[in-house]
Amino acid sequence: MKGIVYKSTGSWYQVKALDGLDYNCKLKGKIRLQGLKSTNPVAVGDKVNFEVTKDGDEAIGIITDFEDRKNYIIRKSVNLSKQTHIIAANVDLAFLVITLNNPETTTIFIDRFLVSSEAYDVTTILLFNKLDTLDTNEFGEFKYLAEIYRDIGYHCIGVSATSGKNLDQVKDLMIDKVSVFAGHSGVGKSSIINAMDDNINIKTKAISEQHAQGQHTTTFAEMHDTHFGAKIIDTPGIRGFGMINMEKEELGDYFREFFALKSECKFHNCLHVNEPKCAIKAALQEDIIAYSRYKSYCQILNELEEQDQTFRKNPYA
Repeated sequence: MKGIVYKSTGSWYQVKALDGLDYNCKLKGKIRLQGLKSTNPVAVGDKVNFEVTKDGDEAIGIITDFEDRKNYIIRKSVNLSKQTHIIAANVDLAFLVITLNNPETTTIFIDRFLVSSEAYDVTTILLFNKLDTLDTNEFGEFKYLAEIYRDIGYHCIGVSATSGKNLDQVKDLMIDKVSVFAGHSGVGKSSIINAMDDNINIKTKAISEQHAQGQHTTTFAEMHDTHFGAKIIDTPGIRGFGMINMEKEELGDYFREFFALKSECKFHNCLHVNEPKCAIKAALQEDIIAYSRYKSYCQILNELEEQDQTFRKNPYA
């Protein structure tokens, strides 16, 4: 039988078959071996083949394999630095939910997510949530930040899960698509989803006053069908977003504004740091490229160089 993974708990998978019925499934051993470097060899959104068997009176499924993914969102695991975690697979749109405070979403986090989505061919839209809570200065900061990303070609939408502001605009983009909502805990991913469909009721929690951080409410990624013809994947909050499987020489290709200018650099393998006659650094001096974006680039580049040095010392680690 064929189906789509709607929920993953790490040991069990909820699969919706093509006939619309749900099955609780486990993985066949060989898939675990194939995905040894990943904490989840099968992810929400995967299209799988499974066999139905009996466990007493209960019918359970055994996932035997899965189809090639058209794309996926992947990051380094927080506690297992050598392993990776696939957040969602086969998505049409990724909505990165951003808040200026309570909790703060930093530009380095935004840029890391965008680099990964560019690398794995995932179309990402930036949702700036909680607009109704911003004072005049904070609203100006939102406008400035959104303008940076609009200028390099990203679709940015200011929304409010509380008031419903611009959620119809978001829904229109989602029709007949599979969309994943990602971001820090507490930015309002689940609240936005709940506000768009009354039939979906994902539990939410208030922000921790002590640390001004969100509390993990969504424990596992889960896909939901909506009444307006879209599929939504809600994901647990992400604290960090480590880069994987990326060469430092290609990093600039995943910064759209860098890629547009790289042919003007004197050296074809320019890393845009210490090289002379670098078009990227010249654009930075002329405020064509935002300083926050260049700062993110340098931070990720340093991380990739450290990874490369570690691998050279111990390639079998």
